[in-house]
Amino acid sequence: MTLFHGSTVLVDHPEIRTGDVYLDFGVGFYTTTSYEQAERWAKIKMRRSNSSVGFVTVYKFDIDKAATQLKIGKFDFADEEWLHFVVNNRKGALQQLTEDIHIGPVADDNIYQSIRLFETGAYDAEYTVRRLKTEVLHDQWAFHTEKSLSFLTFTQAKEIK
Repeated sequence: MTLFHGSTVLVDHPEIRTGDVYLDFGVGFYTTTSYEQAERWAKIKMRRSNSSVGFVTVYKFDIDKAATQLKIGKFDFADEEWLHFVVNNRKGALQQLTEDIHIGPVADDNIYQSIRLFETGAYDAEYTVRRLKTEVLHDQWAFHTEKSLSFLTFTQAKEIK
């Protein structure tokens, strides 16, 4: 399968950076199966860093082989379990991850307002999840361990301007 990563740098050797812990699935190296989502991430990072160039880096990933050697947590939908997991990670409530990889929907800007209203108590979990079901959510793959990164193979990168 093909995975994409959007950034302001070409990442031919992925690594886990521990600086930003307030992400949907916690610390990790993030990819997606959607080229468009990766390009969007690259453009967001370009704006934030005032960079004139970004990259979508492309990797091959053998999910079948990885599944025999790694612990992979998967959220098929933006359900209550996913919601609590994302909220805890975005709050920086570091969770002891037992998985090497997490796969699931992205809590992008379109749905983050619903998540914030859940966090403040304006929405309960059931109502928040119902609202999220109306959104088209891209996927994200968070690689949490060095071992998991060993299953990614760099194939190419496209420059984004």
